[in-house]
Amino acid sequence: MVKILSVYKKIDLLRARYYKAALNKEQLLKIISESEISEHVFNSNAIENSTLTLEETDRILHEINCDRFISARELFEVKNLGQIISYIDKKAKEEELNINVLLFLHKILLSNINDDIAGRFRKDNEFVRVGSHIAPNPKEVIKRLEDMFVEYNSTPSENIIKRLAKLHLVFEYIHPFCDGNGRIGRVISNYFLIREGYVPINIKFIDREDYYQAFREFDWDKKTYTMEKIIGKALTNSYHKRLSYLEGNEKTLFKS
Repeated sequence: MVKILSVYKKIDLLRARYYKAALNKEQLLKIISESEISEHVFNSNAIENSTLTLEETDRILHEINCDRFISARELFEVKNLGQIISYIDKKAKEEELNINVLLFLHKILLSNINDDIAGRFRKDNEFVRVGSHIAPNPKEVIKRLEDMFVEYNSTPSENIIKRLAKLHLVFEYIHPFCDGNGRIGRVISNYFLIREGYVPINIKFIDREDYYQAFREFDWDKKTYTMEKIIGKALTNSYHKRLSYLEGNEKTLFKS
């Protein structure tokens, strides 16, 4: 817990430094945001077992042909998620995240992949299992999501990392959709970060085992510590990466 508290303080300092470095650099900030999309899409899809490389992901986003056959599903997984990431970069600052926005993001995500379930929650007998976890009854989904939003919004004085860790774990526990829960869960974490004046995070494929362990710990005894560490690490890295450009110091990129 002491280590997590030190991360909280470190991020507060990085955030203040970032705001100072970002003054009057709107064009550079836009370029930085656009440059991060490929990496975010690659990592989020890789966590969900996509076979695409970072280079292939970048090629698809820039409408460049790849050197091998790519399935239609993987093509749209890249394009759709890239569209969402670009969309929330602006939208999060304008509109509070709610059920309708959540459904709209999901519709974009699964468009041309599985239109029958795109933009709607699980219903009727659409039960899902993730590992040993069986998600709640579809009839409970909307109420549980509303409670999740209320809990998050009712604790503004609590550190953003702790709040986001709990929200992300609860969202995945609910597993409101038939497909796309992981990617939407990571998207809405960034929606909240952007809305509250932080930079978006990139939970990386190389941290996947710890990420899955965080869900198991929450299922077993509602612990959030591992997810807090993952989000804290990702947020720290995001600030260092952006500061390396804003301050013109590439060494910053390698701090953690």
